Amino acid sequence: MTTMGTSHWRRSIYNILDGLSDGLSHFAGPSRVALIICLECDGPFYILDPQNLLDGHQPRLKDLFANFQETVSCDLLQEFDTVEDPQLSGLISYGGSCITLPFQMWFTEEHPDICSKGPILRWLEYAATQLCADFSQDAGLRNDTSSYVLQAYAQHAIRDYIIDKRSESLGMDTYLRIYPTLNAILGISNTREEGAWPRGKIAFVEPRLLQHIHFQASFPRMEQPLLVNLRHCRKTLQAVENTERYLISDGCTLAGIASGELPPGSLLVMFEGNHGMVKLDDELICSFASGNFLATNRKPNLVQLEEALLESNLTPEQQHNIFQYTTRVVVQARERKHGCTLVLDLNTIPRNIAGQILQSPLDLSLPENIDIACSLAKVDGALHISKSSTLLGFACLLDGRTVPGENRARGARFNSAVRFTAMHKNIITIVVSSDRPVSVIQHGIELTAQCQWKPMRYVSTPPLLTDWLEE
Repeated sequence: MTTMGTSHWRRSIYNILDGLSDGLSHFAGPSRVALIICLECDGPFYILDPQNLLDGHQPRLKDLFANFQETVSCDLLQEFDTVEDPQLSGLISYGGSCITLPFQMWFTEEHPDICSKGPILRWLEYAATQLCADFSQDAGLRNDTSSYVLQAYAQHAIRDYIIDKRSESLGMDTYLRIYPTLNAILGISNTREEGAWPRGKIAFVEPRLLQHIHFQASFPRMEQPLLVNLRHCRKTLQAVENTERYLISDGCTLAGIASGELPPGSLLVMFEGNHGMVKLDDELICSFASGNFLATNRKPNLVQLEEALLESNLTPEQQHNIFQYTTRVVVQARERKHGCTLVLDLNTIPRNIAGQILQSPLDLSLPENIDIACSLAKVDGALHISKSSTLLGFACLLDGRTVPGENRARGARFNSAVRFTAMHKNIITIVVSSDRPVSVIQHGIELTAQCQWKPMRYVSTPPLLTDWLEE
């Protein structure tokens, strides 16, 4: 019978844990991974959580533990049989059983800015099936490669998820090749035309559904630009730049220019300069930048700001408005790649801050005023915004005494905001760096600071799940 003390199987598990964590960290941001595993029928459950991902979920896991035990059956199938998702808050999970492993459940964290959980689920699925393969009798020569495969699985995970979703709407008999399409997306995104990054949209449509496209301009079959000719495709993309039209491709060539609704199962790729987005029907699948596919939707993570506003004395309507308008300015600053600082003054009577004061505050609920605020954010200094979502001033100077929370590596904009909030109550500052990170600061403390977890640690015998739940 299988025992946890066998070094061959221990090495296989930790290789997959390490490769999965590293690969997901490059795709979705720093990611931890955990595993609950049972190695034999009626055997104990082990918990492998080297980075404390499951810490805090003990009550819910304790309720689910009985279901885990009932899931394990000695009548195992040759193929991988999935089990129900335990639905742990903030986590993505995937598990099941096979003839070589009675039970396994993988967990990773669900980042708030991911486009879709689908590719990550496919990633966990591959880790699970790979572990089953590594535990088989003839896996001795291949288990050391699992880590390397999982580290570079991003494009495969996206492809697997797209194929699954298209099969649901179109059936298995489809002819749009996904791998060449994904390669073309990255190739076009890295091809400049006269120094300019690509902008515009390309829709990849199932070939048999091209007849349903409303073409505004179509190309003769023998003269359609080949998708492998990246330079030609990049030049043609200029025809739809800054318009609502898009190029139509069957996965091999560019068939023409169209607008309107796309057939089901179509991939819409939006090139937005040095980055872009990939959508399947109405679902945002992933983004891409610098020759890589990424999980992020490129929206700023302002969860800490939302929580700070909920704890304030603002009304729900005031909280909603100030959050929406602040997010709009932050998004513009990030996309334009310029730094800025926003001071959210939650006092009933706003504080006097040195800077360029406006004679009449601008109501940010008006579209023209929020556009002005986005432009004024480029000017050195901070925007001063009141609790009623009005812009009181810009180019404001933030001063204060030295405080323990300073970080000299972050620059003057960040440290000035830390000092200012340490001295003044009911003040929240948002600092946007020119390289896109966003910091939310209150009471001299950066609310968005992440606690760095310890590196993955190796233990000779993983703890039993029952013992871990009782701790």
